[in-house]
Amino acid sequence: MSYGFLDIAVTPSVRAVQAAAGVDEFWEHFAGDRAFDRFTGNEAAFIAERDSFYLATVSETGWPYLQHRGGPRGFLKLLDERTLGFADYRGNHQFISVGNLAANDRACLFLMDYPRRTRLKIYARIEVLALDTDPVLAEQLAVPGYRAHPERLFRLHLQSFDWNCPQHITPRFTEEEVAAAARALHERIARLEEENAGLRARLTAEEDRR
Repeated sequence: MSYGFLDIAVTPSVRAVQAAAGVDEFWEHFAGDRAFDRFTGNEAAFIAERDSFYLATVSETGWPYLQHRGGPRGFLKLLDERTLGFADYRGNHQFISVGNLAANDRACLFLMDYPRRTRLKIYARIEVLALDTDPVLAEQLAVPGYRAHPERLFRLHLQSFDWNCPQHITPRFTEEEVAAAARALHERIARLEEENAGLRARLTAEEDRR
């Protein structure tokens, strides 16, 4: 079985650099032990927890463009084992990613889990659809309660994916994650403060009786 992600990523110039670094034979004979062209339950669970990702597209000039996309946790939805989708919300009206995709539907996504030092990279071809093109898809991609205004739909057809190693990923935590981790500490401090206040009150009462 071939290593799907590298089948796309490794070009002749990449192979030349690998050869110069003395690692070309390793990658030439490297074979994956599973399919990389369909998501499993492991990827599904990871995707469902993400509240942001990075989207790379390429312009007609050949320059790449990298954009951060964010929303409520799970706004990037797994539609089936080879398809993702999300509602594209109103932004700064530059439309660079949308324009790039109109000329070249190839894209790469990086999904990051900084606390666990994990990243999932995805090659996909993207369809950009008007909201009224597919009402069923629009309903699937809707995020109830989210106040941002969707302008279009993105449907992503998986080409290949891979997991990166955790090396050099610095753990970072959201405000929600920090609050959850510190909750037990705050509760402990509150109990100690309450206990301390009670002891002070007893001490004051004893001093008053003397």
